Amino acid sequence: MNVSVDTNRTEAMRSAMVSSQLRTNAVSDQRVVSAMARVPRERFVPADVREIAYRDTALPLGEGRMQNPPLATGRLLTEADLNREDRVLLIGAAGGYTAAILAEIVAEVVAVEENATLAAMAREALAGIANVTVVEAPLAEGHAVGAPYDVLIVDGAIETVPDALVAQVAPGGRVAAGIVDRGVTRLTSGRRTDGGFGLLPFVDSDCVVLPGFSRPPAFQF
Repeated sequence: MNVSVDTNRTEAMRSAMVSSQLRTNAVSDQRVVSAMARVPRERFVPADVREIAYRDTALPLGEGRMQNPPLATGRLLTEADLNREDRVLLIGAAGGYTAAILAEIVAEVVAVEENATLAAMAREALAGIANVTVVEAPLAEGHAVGAPYDVLIVDGAIETVPDALVAQVAPGGRVAAGIVDRGVTRLTSGRRTDGGFGLLPFVDSDCVVLPGFSRPPAFQF
């Protein structure tokens, strides 16, 4: 994908993002910091927002979807406690940015995206990165044929993690996800164990809300 913004300027903006947004806000995994310092975020967003690619805000991708703010993504990846051998299921591939970061840290990434336009954008931007597979499918369904995964990352906020996704995580596997809790978006992490699954919030944070995860309305008499 061709990028029309000035390379020196975007490198300076990327460096500023790392120093002012990530390092000062508990993105403490040096592998995550280094990957976010290398991966050109502007490559994974539409041309009309590349000039603001490194702002501490969600970026519009079109068709009602947004790219998560850098800080939210950085905190989720840090909490996931990634290992070089990990196979990661990423929910909400969007334009491919988070998948590209993960690809520098882990062994394999399966990135699920239900929006056909974004899936095509991600495939183009990720071309040549051998350890990423973009799967076009409903976000809430994941990619069961590739399970089990060592890590599940939801790069956005959802009301609840569906059982279908939890089932795709290996026992002992880690989960990091944004959760919508009474109108507030919180970043959470946890593990799947033989005895069950749970998430604990670790910070309130701006986080884009992903479609397709609404809780069923409670029955009322």
